[in-house]
This record gives sequence, structure tokens and C-alpha cells, in this order.
Amino acid sequence: MPDATDSPTPDTPICSAKGCRADATWSVIWNNPKIHTPDREKVWVACDEHRDTLSEFLRIRSMFIRVDPLES
Repeated sequence: MPDATDSPTPDTPICSAKGCRADATWSVIWNNPKIHTPDREKVWVACDEHRDTLSEFLRIRSMFIRVDPLES
């Protein structure tokens, strides 16, 4: 049986990567210039394992802005 400390709390953001249930520790900031104004910032949250994968996905599509530590 999993330890209760392994389960995210309702206030804990979960990684945006498909199928990942890990706690998020990063904000991946992006913008789709085809549909958003330049000042609009969208956010995906990522765990340590998926931070680079999600960032690269957005870089390839020219939508990546930056990665920030997730604020608590």
C-alpha cells in the first residue's frame, strides 16, 4: 500500500505531462503567437523529470518563453 506522503494533496499541482501524477515543481511558461497576444502567458506545470521534455515540445513549436520555479 502506498504511503500517504506519496499522494498529492488537493492543493499540490500535478505535472502536466501526459500520464504523470508527480508533484509539479516548475512552471513552464508559453504562448502560441498564432492565437495569443504577445503579453499573454500560458502555464504548464512540470515535475523535475518532465521539465525539459515539456520545454522542448514548446521550443520546437516556437511557443516556449521560460521556465520558473513553481511558487508555493
